[in-house]
Amino acid sequence: MSHCMRMFALLALTVPLLLPVTLAQKPPAPPSTPPSHPATPPPPSSQPIQPREDLVMFLQGRVATDHGTPVPHDVVVERVCNNKVLQQVYASSHGNFSMQLGSRADSFLDASVDPLSQSGAASKDSMMGISRRELTNCELRATVSGFHPSAISLMGLTPDSSSMEVGAIVVHRATKIKGMTLSAAPYQAPRGARREYEKGLEAEKNGRLADARQCFEKAVEIYPKYASAWFQLGAVLQNLAHKDAARKAYTQATTIDTRFLPPYLSLASMAYETGNWTEVLNLTGYIIDLDPLKYANVTGYIVDLDSLDYADAYFYNAVANYKLNKIEDAEKSGLKAEHLDLRPRFPQLHLLLAEIFARKEIYATAISETKLYLELAPHAKNADQVREWLAKLEKLNGPVSNGEKTDQK
Repeated sequence: MSHCMRMFALLALTVPLLLPVTLAQKPPAPPSTPPSHPATPPPPSSQPIQPREDLVMFLQGRVATDHGTPVPHDVVVERVCNNKVLQQVYASSHGNFSMQLGSRADSFLDASVDPLSQSGAASKDSMMGISRRELTNCELRATVSGFHPSAISLMGLTPDSSSMEVGAIVVHRATKIKGMTLSAAPYQAPRGARREYEKGLEAEKNGRLADARQCFEKAVEIYPKYASAWFQLGAVLQNLAHKDAARKAYTQATTIDTRFLPPYLSLASMAYETGNWTEVLNLTGYIIDLDPLKYANVTGYIVDLDSLDYADAYFYNAVANYKLNKIEDAEKSGLKAEHLDLRPRFPQLHLLLAEIFARKEIYATAISETKLYLELAPHAKNADQVREWLAKLEKLNGPVSNGEKTDQK
């Protein structure tokens, strides 16, 4: 047998034996320190070359809720391929996430997946990537406490250069609610519009209202259906005393998203200031009818920490009903406003309830509400007048109080 034939026979016997040993010794995760005797890498010709333009190096997107409220801080996004969880990352506090593919820096969970084998074309860990073809059997799954898990398929998505923008993974609350306090529009807005919107929020937070106005105007110019940006633009314009422009911006937001409630409340507030009670009643009635957090069923006192303050809606509704001589409806909404929020932000609400109960000759309750008003607003312009009225209520309540004491004996 010739020397060449002997070498070929030796290789034929050796190669099948080496492959199982190599696979069996593969560690469950990338080692923290290099081995003392690194294996010699196979020659470049032995690995298929993947065109650089066919590699996807980053998956980017965001997690959103179906009713638009901010997502909790424990959002986990997983890459699931062929029913196996291969990668896992946490989203930011705003729901954004980015997943690097084919790198040792990634969170690979499955030991059978070797990140180095994902791409033979890459030479650096930070520039690995996975071919589009390998992602066709994959999906991204978002898991959030209090919500049902949700997933989107990566099949059919077109990468932008080396990145793939997957859009929003929308999760649904386990207990569904009717309304929403934040618009879902931000999750469909282009990146440029979202960037201007976030810049506007930052400028508004720092008191730079002119800059905030420009940013929000750019955001709605890029994406005219950006309901949240229209609402924020209206708020800035209102603070700048451009009331007509603010009203138009709020109205535009309601036209885009009829279930986005904050602009309705802002419009109700503006109508309240001008005494347009019919409009106040219509706007607040719309908010209350949606009843997003089932406040109509609340009988005890609660602290409302929602971004939309429904105590405001019930307060405006109570005043509008009272002004329109709908006393029973005014009492109902007024009591609801009082129960919704324990923070003393509506002194005039207690005076309104006092007037309602005085009309119904329930003087003890009217006195209690009047005293509460004076405690919250002792230096109000009408404080002296209210004190005189309180004295009259106490005189009217005198015989009733004596009778109650006699009955108790």
